[in-house]
Amino acid sequence: MKNALVLLLAILLLLSVLLSGCAESQSSPESQQATEEEAFDPYGAENRYDVDKEMFAVQTGVDYGTVVSDLTYPSTVAGDDKRCCVLLPAGYDESKTYPVMYVAHTFGGSPDELIAEKSYLTVLYGNMLHSGLAVPMIIVAFDLYTGPAAEKDGKTGAELRESYNKVIEEIHADLMPFIEKRFPVSTAREDTAVAGTSEGAVKALCIGFTWPEEFGWIGSFSPVAGVIPSEFEKYTMWNEPAMEDFPQLAEEEAPCYVYLAVGSEDSGSTGPTLFYGDVLTECGIRNQTDLVDGFDHTVRFWKRCFYNFLAKAFQ
Repeated sequence: MKNALVLLLAILLLLSVLLSGCAESQSSPESQQATEEEAFDPYGAENRYDVDKEMFAVQTGVDYGTVVSDLTYPSTVAGDDKRCCVLLPAGYDESKTYPVMYVAHTFGGSPDELIAEKSYLTVLYGNMLHSGLAVPMIIVAFDLYTGPAAEKDGKTGAELRESYNKVIEEIHADLMPFIEKRFPVSTAREDTAVAGTSEGAVKALCIGFTWPEEFGWIGSFSPVAGVIPSEFEKYTMWNEPAMEDFPQLAEEEAPCYVYLAVGSEDSGSTGPTLFYGDVLTECGIRNQTDLVDGFDHTVRFWKRCFYNFLAKAFQ
């Protein structure tokens, strides 16, 4: 009787182990994948500003993708055709769907300063993709000027900036529909980013928070005054705010990642950048706002900002 009881217990234990192993084999891949996906937090790692200079230089044997320049599209907001430049990643395949990043230039600049053959963003992204530090995506550099092309040269600085504010509506009404029709980009907010430098950084914040249902990733590098009301550059054209305030967002509406950065030697942007970060925090919007020693208002700094943003976006 005693031997039979021992045998029965042994059988039950063996069955328990087998059933447990079977359950693990059935659920393990999905559980592991879910855990890995949930584990990625773009806020979880500090941004790097000591990036190897080789990451910003043209390298032998690297495919830098395809630049589609001088693309024009009809803009109802501008009342004229507008221009954009598009970077297709190495290995681009029309049958696939890609996340998309919209990028904005500095005051008085153009899309070419960001996306062109051997421009700093084209080279940086090509090197990062080649090294497995970024995911395949389509990058669209758009023109801030939003008005009739024939009138651009005659505008004052204040008038030019007023036209730039119209891009906040124009990107939603005209550019994004054009890109989504022309290229295989995802329309999901978690697959859509906007970023910019200086004046473009102002517009990146405005666009991202005017259309939070469309943009999940927001990068603003050395933004100047003019996003929301502030005391910076008071009584100048730079003080005119494009937005009344940042929105109050429900938890499910919060962006995947909001990244602001400014150099400690950047006298014009340090105050506004830190102010925007503080106001976002007060609004309950999580953000990563970096004040970085030794950098000023230059491409040298913005290269490193884009490195951090590209390394996290769409992961």
